[in-house]
Amino acid sequence: MKYMVLMYADPAATEAMTAEQRAEVFRRHEALHEDLAETGEMLNGAGLGYPRDTATLCWAGQGSVAADGPLTDTAEQLTAYYVIECASPERAREIAERVLDFHVVAVEVRPIHDWFGMGETPDR
Repeated sequence: MKYMVLMYADPAATEAMTAEQRAEVFRRHEALHEDLAETGEMLNGAGLGYPRDTATLCWAGQGSVAADGPLTDTAEQLTAYYVIECASPERAREIAERVLDFHVVAVEVRPIHDWFGMGETPDR
């Protein structure tokens, strides 16, 4: 099963990190990448730009409305993601726990389904 591991951090805290803290975060993610490359569980992943560089498009009746910034106005924002493939939800959570630290303060583990998570595949 494929899972999306969504990592949340406070961008202001990220910007305030020391060089040593950045190196520690990098070291931990590199170790995770190496471990999951060996098992074949890591499919993809990336860090995301700062929320201040985000554009959000929302549906508004007959069309879209654009706004600068993220969808939600919270301190913790989506800052990175991994796409993993593993045998169970428990294993996906084990992997996700490895990214929680002083920097990544919350992680969502969400199954990836075909057909946009709408259940059964549509009739063709």
